[in-house]
Amino acid sequence: MRRPVLGSLLLASTNPERLRTWYVTALDPEDDSDVNGYGVLKFGEFYLFIDTRADVSDKNPEPGRVILNFDVADARAVAARMESAGVTWLAELEDRDGSLFATATDPDGNYVQIIQLSEAHRAGM
Repeated sequence: MRRPVLGSLLLASTNPERLRTWYVTALDPEDDSDVNGYGVLKFGEFYLFIDTRADVSDKNPEPGRVILNFDVADARAVAARMESAGVTWLAELEDRDGSLFATATDPDGNYVQIIQLSEAHRAGM
C-alpha cells in the first residue's frame, strides 16, 4: 500500500484575493492558477490552495499553531523580494549557526518562514 503524501495545504481567508496576491508577489510561486474556484499556487511539489470560508475571522488568532516553511536557495534575495512586497517581519533574517531564517506574517496573520539551511544542517537531518 502506498503511504500518504502531504501534497497541499488550504489557507482559508475572508479575503482570498488579497492573500493570494501577497503570496504571488512575496514568494513567486512556480505556478499560479485557478482550479474549481480555488486559487492554487505551486511551490515545488507542494500546492497552496487559497479560498474563502465563512467560519474564519479576518486575522488568525493563533498564528504559531501552523507555520508555513519555505525552503529557499538564497534567503537574502527572497527576504529582499518579500520586503519589496511590503512584508511585516515577526523575526528578521538571522544566521543560526550557518543557516538563515526569517519569519513574516501574511495579511491574514499567518506565520511564513523562509529557511536556507547550511550544508552542515542538511547533512545532519
